[in-house]
Amino acid sequence: MNKWLFSSESVTEGHPDKVCDQISDGILDAILAKDKNARVACESLVSTGMVVITGEISTNAYVDFTNVVRQTLTDIGYVHGVQNGFEAESVAVISAIKEQSPDIAMGVDRFKEAGTDELDAFGAGDQGIMFGYACRETEELMPLPISLAHKMAKKLSDVRKEGTLTYLRPDGKTQVTVEYHDGKPVRLENIVVSTQHDPEVDLDTIRKDIEKYVIDPVVADKWMDADTKIYINPTGRFVEGGPVADAGLTGRKIIVDTYGGYARHGGGCFSGKDPTKVDRSAAYAARYVAKNLVAAGVCDKCEIGLSYAIGIAKPLSVYVESYGTSDLSDNEIEALVHDVFDLRPAAIIRDLDLLRPIYKDVAAYGHFGREDVTAPWEETNKVEAIREALKNRK
Repeated sequence: MNKWLFSSESVTEGHPDKVCDQISDGILDAILAKDKNARVACESLVSTGMVVITGEISTNAYVDFTNVVRQTLTDIGYVHGVQNGFEAESVAVISAIKEQSPDIAMGVDRFKEAGTDELDAFGAGDQGIMFGYACRETEELMPLPISLAHKMAKKLSDVRKEGTLTYLRPDGKTQVTVEYHDGKPVRLENIVVSTQHDPEVDLDTIRKDIEKYVIDPVVADKWMDADTKIYINPTGRFVEGGPVADAGLTGRKIIVDTYGGYARHGGGCFSGKDPTKVDRSAAYAARYVAKNLVAAGVCDKCEIGLSYAIGIAKPLSVYVESYGTSDLSDNEIEALVHDVFDLRPAAIIRDLDLLRPIYKDVAAYGHFGREDVTAPWEETNKVEAIREALKNRK
């Protein structure tokens, strides 16, 4: 029997880098709500007493960026009395936004020329490689380690916001290590939860409460056993947190955003980017393809790789890896992908209806495997088309 351990981490919405992702996507959503054709590449930085927003934005809409920032921080929980030095009401908001480069816009907007077809002339907003993945380890067809890490991180925030554990503060992290036997998850080797808290609460109370209200509801019944090790605030104290303790930047949690390291990552972040940027839209499309292939029973695991060039509509390459879990060859599965899915940027945007303000909701707790928010790339509405195409090929 082949055994190994695999770990994935998640972070709460109050983690400094996730704060930035939510600000950037909050600004994107606010713009898309008024101007679906806007071009947005928004970056954020947070530190003690300040939020800096920068990047390139071209739009006809007016958006009060400062108000978006303050509302986002309020929603997360950085309000008066929670973290001195970083409060929604008083934090300084510095804007250094400029327009998108016309050289970039030219490659995307070529379809506006007379006599051109939008699907072929609407080019990718940049070059790059993107990956999508799906497997049968969980109901949402995600790897188990990242799925459990996200669910515990979300639970950590839920019990804070609902008032179950009033001494918790917004910053926090989770980590899960799963033991695999011959590629199948069988148990949890260890769990790590680090949560920011009020200075008055003692460590024993924190550890008992986190185990009872965060860990047990998510994992106890199925995956834990007597040998599972639990580490809760292993340093013993986590009072100072958030942007006061550690500066944050948009796009520094790209592995948390995707598959927890279980599958490849092309390197581009998602947050703050409108869907003409294939870093975002093509990564969503790759997940959509992989999930539908697994849901259709074509394979038990699937990784899809795509590559693009700026200004070119069709992907330069489509890669399929089924890890030997299919009766079809990877070349045959690739042919299915070409039959069923249109992976040109304009078609991705059209088919997944991406010109909507749906992005802030996925800026924390993962962009994939989400069943609690609007995430059209999680739909399995191509299953019948895949099966029909497979039948026709036979």
